[in-house]
Amino acid sequence: MARDTIPEDEAAAAALAVMDAHIAALNSRTQSAIAATLHFPHIRLSGTTLKIWETEDSYFADFLARAGGDWHHSAFADIRLVRASAGKVHLDAEIRRFSADDRLITSFRSLWVITNEGGRWAAKMRSSFAPE
Repeated sequence: MARDTIPEDEAAAAALAVMDAHIAALNSRTQSAIAATLHFPHIRLSGTTLKIWETEDSYFADFLARAGGDWHHSAFADIRLVRASAGKVHLDAEIRRFSADDRLITSFRSLWVITNEGGRWAAKMRSSFAPE
């Protein structure tokens, strides 16, 4: 089956798998695994601040700076499918960041855009209500 004719439910499943892999990689602090869940350049709009990472090199260090010193792990409270097509999926997710003792640090919603580029599904961009 051609990549541009895959059913929407397969695209949605691929996007959700990207989200699962991303949170697992983030929590394991494995930079290469995190980068494998993202397309570069990667774009994030938080509030009105736009950030573009051209390559994976600075992405994780930048995340650690944004998450703060108390951050230990993150989890998705929920992920809702907004729309899926053969090459792009929009997901509305609630992300929660926790300290090592499982204290909730912050919770926010974020719209993720997962795209299929060259046969690889990964996050291309997101718009977040996270603290800037």
